[in-house]
Amino acid sequence: MQFGITFKPDITVERIVALTRQAEAAGFEYGWIFDSHVLWLEPYPMLTLMAANTKKMKLGPCVTNPAVRDLTVTASLFATLNLISGGRMQLGIGRGDSSRRVLGKKPVGAGDLERAVKTLRELMSGREVEYEGQPTRLTWAKVPPPVWIAGYGPKVLEMAGRIADGVILQFADPDLIEWC
Repeated sequence: MQFGITFKPDITVERIVALTRQAEAAGFEYGWIFDSHVLWLEPYPMLTLMAANTKKMKLGPCVTNPAVRDLTVTASLFATLNLISGGRMQLGIGRGDSSRRVLGKKPVGAGDLERAVKTLRELMSGREVEYEGQPTRLTWAKVPPPVWIAGYGPKVLEMAGRIADGVILQFADPDLIEWC
């Protein structure tokens, strides 16, 4: 069994780094950090520090979404963090519940999430995509990080089973876990 730790970035940077080091020393394999840019500190500088202060721990947001940042920015962020971390980055992505609602917006639909994940994978692999009518490619990107999709409804969980490397369940009912 593998264990991970998830941080709500409402504590000091120093505390997040110290706890990440402790978790890795204790054998935790994953370090996740919430991504809701209005509610808490921005996770990507934190992930950079977490990567610089660990050697083996896999790291990622729990979770980002395709609606608050341009997909080319998100792809570049993850491809860069994957290089910085020596291939330990994980892309945790979902519909954007907290980060969208705090702005008075609804989470994105399952279809939009699926299209975004496919676009992100292509961009993070260095392959060209048609993005907003423009051929777009991150020429320097090579190896995409694994993609974990967060969800709790049947549409998103079915989609995650088809296209994701893992699923993130939060506050999951035991019946839901058995169904997965």
